[in-house]
Amino acid sequence: MSTRFDLSDKEWALIEPLLPQGLRGARRTDDRRVLNGIFYILRAGCPWRDLPERYGPYTTCYNRYNRWGQRGIWKKIFDTLAQKSKDSLHMIDSTIVRAHRAASGAKGGSWRKVLAAHAAAARRSSMPWSTGWDDRSPLR
Repeated sequence: MSTRFDLSDKEWALIEPLLPQGLRGARRTDDRRVLNGIFYILRAGCPWRDLPERYGPYTTCYNRYNRWGQRGIWKKIFDTLAQKSKDSLHMIDSTIVRAHRAASGAKGGSWRKVLAAHAAAARRSSMPWSTGWDDRSPLR
């Protein structure tokens, strides 16, 4: 069963030759199904445990994603696909990140006022000898 976000035959024909071949160890499960599962997680932003069953065990998808990242396979795939596309600069990332309103910087106003306020706050002290209050003390 194919969903609307799974790899098309044309996309799979571009990616399949870039995948590692002839590795030792157990025979890999269907690479296309695993890649569709990895892309589903990355697109949906859900935990690996919530991967739908049609993509196989979530541990298989997670392990393949993690191991290929450590071995640099993902970078090789992305670099090769970027070289084949004339519009690669437009396709790399189109996400929008919203920042909190306080992330834009400090409160407005001139720096002289801000620095003067900091200096005044640093000079204040609650000790009697630094405020001059002890001169007016009735206990003297």
